[in-house]
Amino acid sequence: MKTIPSVDLNDFLSNNPTKKQQFVDDIGKAYEEIGFVALKGHFLDDKLVEKLYAEIKNFFDLPLEIKQKYEIPGIGGQRGYVSFGKESAKGKKEGDLKEFWHFGQYVENNPKLEVEYPKNVMVEELPEFNKVGKETYKMLEKTAKYVLRALALHLNLEETYFDNYIHNGNSILRPIHYPPITQEPKEAVRAAAHGDINLITLLMGAQGKGLQVQNHKGEWIDAIAQPDELMINVGDMLSRHTNNKLKSTIHRVVNPPKELWGTSRYSIPFFMHPISDMNLNVLESCVDSHNPKLYDDITAGEFLTERLIELGLIKK
Repeated sequence: MKTIPSVDLNDFLSNNPTKKQQFVDDIGKAYEEIGFVALKGHFLDDKLVEKLYAEIKNFFDLPLEIKQKYEIPGIGGQRGYVSFGKESAKGKKEGDLKEFWHFGQYVENNPKLEVEYPKNVMVEELPEFNKVGKETYKMLEKTAKYVLRALALHLNLEETYFDNYIHNGNSILRPIHYPPITQEPKEAVRAAAHGDINLITLLMGAQGKGLQVQNHKGEWIDAIAQPDELMINVGDMLSRHTNNKLKSTIHRVVNPPKELWGTSRYSIPFFMHPISDMNLNVLESCVDSHNPKLYDDITAGEFLTERLIELGLIKK
C-alpha cells in the first residue's frame, strides 16, 4: 500500500445499510493492511479548528517562564505543559524536537475517576484557551466513538462494545509545537519513529509533508490529509486486544528540508484511551490455529504505566 485510504464517516452514520457496511469493510481493511485512514465527515467544524489553532499559537508564543509555570511535577506530563525535548520515543536517547500541552478527560459522574485522573490545568493568561480545548476534546471523542463502533462490527463484536470502556476514558488531546530548527540536529527529529500507546489516535494538522508511515515492506510513505480530513491510526492497545489483526503502524515526523527550518509546525493528536481497568486480553475471535495468542493478559492502566516509564515520562 503506497497511499493512505480515505473514508467518510457520513456513510457510517447514514441510514443506508449498504453504505454503512461499505464503511465498516473499508476501514477494517485499511486497519488490517496499513493501520491508518484519512477520515472526512468528523464532528469538528472549521470555526472551531480555526479558534483552536489561534489559541495554541497564542500559548506556545508565551515566554518560556510563563509556560513552565504550567509544567506540573509528578504526573508524568499527563496534564498541562511539557517543555521542549522532554519526551523521547521508546528506545531513543535523543529528545524529540517539540513542546506540547495536554488536555485530559472531563469526568462525568464518577468520583473514583475524578481522583484517579490529574486535573486539567487552567491557563490564566488566555481566557479562551481551556474553553476551546474542551470543545475540541468533546468533538474528537465523539468522532472516535463512531470509528470504534465501526471497528467493533468489523471484529464481529456488538456495535457498542467499546462505548462503556471509552466513556470517561483516560483520553488526551495534545497540541504540539515543533519550533523552527536553529541548528543541524545531531540525531533528533521532530518525532522519532514510534507506535502509539492507545486504542486509536485522531490527528489534526496532517496537511503538508512531515508525517510518514511505515508500510509492511518497511517503506516510509507520506501521510498527507486533505484540509477537511483527520488522519486516524490504530494504537498498540487496540492492536494487542485484536492479536495484531488491526495494525498499530510505526510512524514518525521528519525534519523539513533546510529551506523550511525557520518555520514552526503544529499538529494536534487526540489519543483515545479507555478507562484503566479495561482488560486488553486478546479477543477470542482473533485467535485461531494460524494466529496463536501473541500477548499476555494486561489492563489498559498497567500497559499505559509500562509505556510511560519506557518514554521517560514516569520514573521507576
